[in-house]
Amino acid sequence: MPFRTLAPWLWERFGAEVHRVALDAGSSCPNRDGTKGRGGCTYCDVEGSGTGALRAGLELARQLESGLARVARRGPGTRVIAYFQSYSNTYVERARLEQVLSVVEPHLAARGGPVVALSISTRPDTLNDGALEVLSRWNERLPTWVELGLEVADDRLLSQINRLHTVADFEDCVARAKGAGLTTIGHAILGLPEDGREGARRTAQVLARCGVDGVKVHHLMVLRRTQLAAAWRAGEVQVLEPETYVDWLADFVERLDPRQVLHRITGDSPQADLLAPLWKVHKNRVREMLAAELRRRGTGQGSLAADQSRLGGPGAAGPDQSRR
Repeated sequence: MPFRTLAPWLWERFGAEVHRVALDAGSSCPNRDGTKGRGGCTYCDVEGSGTGALRAGLELARQLESGLARVARRGPGTRVIAYFQSYSNTYVERARLEQVLSVVEPHLAARGGPVVALSISTRPDTLNDGALEVLSRWNERLPTWVELGLEVADDRLLSQINRLHTVADFEDCVARAKGAGLTTIGHAILGLPEDGREGARRTAQVLARCGVDGVKVHHLMVLRRTQLAAAWRAGEVQVLEPETYVDWLADFVERLDPRQVLHRITGDSPQADLLAPLWKVHKNRVREMLAAELRRRGTGQGSLAADQSRLGGPGAAGPDQSRR
């Protein structure tokens, strides 16, 4: 592949097939509870881009046990990333964060269990020093990742979509997380209103410059129960066709650092929640289309990266691995 994908990196790191188990710890966000704003990000639904399992009454320990049972059916030796997905998981008191993470304890690989890594999704403005200390201690026991939403590298648009943090907040948070020894993963959305193709390029450049170890990117999706849905119904929001998305995605990938791992290049949602776009293209097909487009251009991940000097630390690998 002319870009660096997650599955081979996981095999290199853990020597086994690895799957995520998504967990809902019942967290919130400062742009929902009134600390910064109300209503959340315009594209984010009431479950905080997560499962909604806790709201539905499924306690965290049971969520994990159920997820582990599903993964175990894939075969013996399959490993697990415990993925705290919904909302901003460090937007809690330190004691609550420690309590939440403790549910993983009985299932750690060091105890004979399948969990080989933690992944904590949060906002760049909610990762304080206390949370960093907690996560750093966990990182001494098993790899701990922090997933941070940038989404778009434009402060005006970040305000417009009600994220209510800045690009500088994101870059500062990445630096502090990396300084604490944590693996960092940046999130991006292509096709946000008024962002366009140049915005996709700019966002990739910021992700490369700040040196996140991994990247998750997907196209803009309009979900029910979001602020964006009303604007879309009014004809104020356009969504991308697969061909356009792949074209912009190729621009994006060319500007990443070649050592950054692409954890995701498309998004998905339950069909009942998705209003647009209603693609008939499977995510594996998007991956094939991206590879074909980069080969047509004669480029690959990092071909147009401006600066490859800042990536390092946990999870980084040499540029000779960038085409796996």
